[in-house]
Amino acid sequence: MNGAIMRLMIGIAALSGLVLGASLVAAQDSASYSAPAGTPANIRRAVQSGARTDEQIARDSGRKPAEILTLSGIEEGTHVIEFAALGHYYTTLLVDAVGTDGHVDMVDMPWTERFGGEPGRAFAAAHENATYTQVHYNEADLPDDVDVVTMVLFYHDLMRSSAEQSVDTADLNSRIFAALKSGGIYLVVDHKADDGSGWRDATTLHRIDTQTIIDEVTAAGFELAIDSDILDNPEDGRTLDRRDPAIRGSTDRAVLVFRKP
Repeated sequence: MNGAIMRLMIGIAALSGLVLGASLVAAQDSASYSAPAGTPANIRRAVQSGARTDEQIARDSGRKPAEILTLSGIEEGTHVIEFAALGHYYTTLLVDAVGTDGHVDMVDMPWTERFGGEPGRAFAAAHENATYTQVHYNEADLPDDVDVVTMVLFYHDLMRSSAEQSVDTADLNSRIFAALKSGGIYLVVDHKADDGSGWRDATTLHRIDTQTIIDEVTAAGFELAIDSDILDNPEDGRTLDRRDPAIRGSTDRAVLVFRKP
């Protein structure tokens, strides 16, 4: 059996017994979250790491990091490209989960320099298994033989009000496909817009239609391996800006795991 498929099956098994699709609450006690039974040891270690800040830990109940990383097949020694490492919520988890034999390539867009540049460079300087690159995604030279690519809460930001800052998603997805090993995983998590709305709300509500992501990524050659409801929130009407205090941190989110055949 292909190793990536096996990892995905293990990930799904680890999530069994969880109550999926429950409404998320923006303000939650960090103690209400813990890695579920069956979480791989390297991911459990990352979630419990003392390197994580209180602010990061406080977001766990709404983000379910152990489940997301398990679905992604993150193992010791995994080579990950993390697009949009901003804030380093997932970066902090990833560098611990992949261990000293793994590597995390953080790749941010130039327009994030004003708030993400210095923290990104500082994070890479402090971690031997991480590198930071700031480059327009249309021009990014991606490494070969990558195991996992992640893009969390950023796919909608590939379209900007400025044409110069916008990304050719078809080209980017094709280059991600080329960078991954056979069986490699491409994880996309994003705030859901109305079904059938396409890119309509990307620059206003900072949301995107789930099917649009699926159509674009599979057009590059990927297979949709998992469409998870782990971060569903049916109480989100999808009409508010994802930054609105009434919904921030608890938007209805797509969790999509694509696999390179």
